[in-house]
Amino acid sequence: MTSDAYTEAWLAGPQLTQFYTRTYLASPASPAKAVLVFIHGFAEHVGRYTEAHPVLAAAGINVFTFDQRGFGKTALDPAQKSRSNAYGRTSGEAQMDDVAWAVAHAARAFPGLPLFLSGHSMGGGEVLNFPIRRAEAASALAGVIASSPIVHQTKPASKVQRWIGGRVAVVLPNMSFPAPLDYADLSHDEAYNKMCRLDPLTKLQGSLRGISDMLNWGEELLAENYKKWPKALPVLFVHGTGDQITSHVAAKALHDKIVADDKSFIAYPDMFHELVHEPACREKVLADIIAFIDAHAGKPAGAVATDAAEPAAQVEAKL
Repeated sequence: MTSDAYTEAWLAGPQLTQFYTRTYLASPASPAKAVLVFIHGFAEHVGRYTEAHPVLAAAGINVFTFDQRGFGKTALDPAQKSRSNAYGRTSGEAQMDDVAWAVAHAARAFPGLPLFLSGHSMGGGEVLNFPIRRAEAASALAGVIASSPIVHQTKPASKVQRWIGGRVAVVLPNMSFPAPLDYADLSHDEAYNKMCRLDPLTKLQGSLRGISDMLNWGEELLAENYKKWPKALPVLFVHGTGDQITSHVAAKALHDKIVADDKSFIAYPDMFHELVHEPACREKVLADIIAFIDAHAGKPAGAVATDAAEPAAQVEAKL
């Protein structure tokens, strides 16, 4: 199925999972210069990016994205979903396999184009873990973009709750667990927040293993795993300082700890969690992402673009 902006397809992925996918192509007037694989966040789906991804395509960036295992149509479409796929059912290792599959698919679909990996929130945590936990597959990447990544929660659950949840997850990994969210924390756009609250493809729940891995892997990034970041792989963090869901302070601390030849952190003062839906900054966020891709699209995967680091240093000085 196609629309004016994207092509839809159901594709077979790891563990016999059928994934709902979308592909946005650069227009003939602006030939493709790069391809971006995008990983959405917890309790959302790629339909939330119907306005943002065409902006990237118009800038000459092909976008391949999919509803993750356990979310969106991949979990809820009664006619197409895999029988084993239930809402929220996932794990960190399964997500790494799925990201590797998506990266390989994009590389085959668009040979010769520089390949970038981007993710938001839970997806932001995934794209930061991917080069560390799947180093060989990540060697194809020209850059990583983490949007409001889950390193720490802004309002974390208690240590007792986390301890109990982690122990139960070992025995009952697929047990569904509520994950409450104040939709007002998504953005300053009340109409958008209401739409998300009423979205039939969204449920505020996840599997114990999926939630446990999401939170633990973020903490492990900051505590120890940052040391494994590939030094030559460029990375861009974008985060709002008003984010009440994922901590911009923890994300900045991770950025500072990573040893990379080319790393950038762009803060958006007072902005909430979903930057591409923030009326006051969405155009700038997309422009910043496009600028990062433009700065690295002419370089082979893993190459360093020293000319892209200076603007980030200016932003950091204002934090």
